[in-house]
Amino acid sequence: MDNNFPDFTPAPNQGGNPALYELENAAIDPEGVLWERLRRLADWTGKRILDLGCGSGFWLERYAAQAAKVFGVEPDPSLLPLARARAGGAIVQAGSAEHIPLPDASVDMVHARFAYFFPSTCNDCSAGLAEVLRVLKPGGSLVVIDNDHHNGEFAQLLATSHWATSQGEESYIRDWWAQRDAQRHEVLSVWGFDSAADCESVLRLEFPAAVVDNWVRQHPERRELSYGYVLYHLRRPRADSGF
Repeated sequence: MDNNFPDFTPAPNQGGNPALYELENAAIDPEGVLWERLRRLADWTGKRILDLGCGSGFWLERYAAQAAKVFGVEPDPSLLPLARARAGGAIVQAGSAEHIPLPDASVDMVHARFAYFFPSTCNDCSAGLAEVLRVLKPGGSLVVIDNDHHNGEFAQLLATSHWATSQGEESYIRDWWAQRDAQRHEVLSVWGFDSAADCESVLRLEFPAAVVDNWVRQHPERRELSYGYVLYHLRRPRADSGF
């Protein structure tokens, strides 16, 4: 069954409005700053890469342009057909962070974009991390792409949004990864939209109406805003000492 994952919680943004989320994905990092840092941390050229929580598969084709093999794993049954229809030849399977349908030591790297790695006092991601380490080859890399809660205009919106509380406390997240010897990297990029209307529509997908109303009043006709990312990079040890 494509939806038989008890740990799965539907995403209100992409799961609720895939077409609008397509606009959001297209606006991410137009100058390639984030992509360049990802490549420097763990270059996927000629490698086997897993996009964990791939959603509708927006990034699969871009990975496939250089990777030897691309896998996508997604628990939302409504998004799986969209991901499977993408060009590039990625193998897309139903699965979740805690249930990755791949063999042990079968991929060189795993990327997780805003997928499930929001550790908090009520959401311990240890089981998912152990599963990621299981499918990574020794020496392989996990890179988690998360929001920066301090830098950029997007962070300012997060600070005023009660919806953001579900992402967990930033200091807790930072400490959780530090305790697991993950390297933390900050990247400041932008969201860039074709129109102010597209920008406002995506903001309304991500933030409460009152937050967006206030931002639009202060920034009329804006098509771009600065956006900070935090990347957590963790390697599976080459000498297997357990998970």
